[in-house]
Amino acid sequence: MPPTMRVLERGWLSSNNILFLGSTQTALVDSGYLTHAPQTLALVAHGLQGRPLDRLLNTHLHSDHCGGNAALQQVYGCRTSIPAGQAEQVRRWDRDALSYSGTGQQCAPFTFDDTLQPGDWLTLGDLQWQVLAAAGHDPHSLVFYCPQHGILISADALWENGFGVIFPELDGASGFAEAQATLELIASLDVRLVIPGHGSPFTDAGAALERAFARLAYLAADPQRNAANAIKVLLKFLLLERQQIRLDEVEQMLISLPLVDAANRRYLQRSGTGLAEWTVAQLLRAGAAEVSDGYLLNR
Repeated sequence: MPPTMRVLERGWLSSNNILFLGSTQTALVDSGYLTHAPQTLALVAHGLQGRPLDRLLNTHLHSDHCGGNAALQQVYGCRTSIPAGQAEQVRRWDRDALSYSGTGQQCAPFTFDDTLQPGDWLTLGDLQWQVLAAAGHDPHSLVFYCPQHGILISADALWENGFGVIFPELDGASGFAEAQATLELIASLDVRLVIPGHGSPFTDAGAALERAFARLAYLAADPQRNAANAIKVLLKFLLLERQQIRLDEVEQMLISLPLVDAANRRYLQRSGTGLAEWTVAQLLRAGAAEVSDGYLLNR
């Protein structure tokens, strides 16, 4: 990795943050989740070593990628760039259109100075980066590619073992075809290092793509699989945020989320109680949670 780059690897509640220390400008790609904002500020300040943060960029506006925007703007007054397709949503602060209402997730309102769109070129860490479209997980998602070093900042379009939930398909919009196109685009690049939105950076892009193509084909063959995975992931995210949830509150929590309700109605068609029991059982089976004294606990 070039010396002007730092990857702040986070977890599954907060996306990774990529810090750039250029000769004339510093920048940060993605800012994590709202409840981790104090930690994000501390990590960024440590990485900057006394320099200001000049620029903040978002690959997409899911809450785990932009939840620290407001805090960073308040401290640094950094120039902020977001995907062009969501400019009006941010300008109006439309929580429904931005998915925060639908998922039950938090995000403090933030502003932006300019937008990013496919075809743009950026200078980050004294390196040239191409902005590429990466629809599928989110219609407006972007990835950043540095041809000189073969580095791809892939956000949730490609992880070492998969990719983010294909959210558009949950309410009947197209997402699988777009995800396929994004993976094919990545496959056409000379990628030597992938910095994903979650997980450690990795070098074997070919193997990751092979796994991603196979998983996408599996999900697209039966969209119910994508819906079931999404509901499980959304409950896990809330559990990561809260660390414990009363078992008797899980049903109401799930059915009150518009995105979960839409996915359940369209694909699973379970009762509220049945959906809660099934989702909890999935997390327990995966070892992602445990039950104790009437609570679902994160693990």
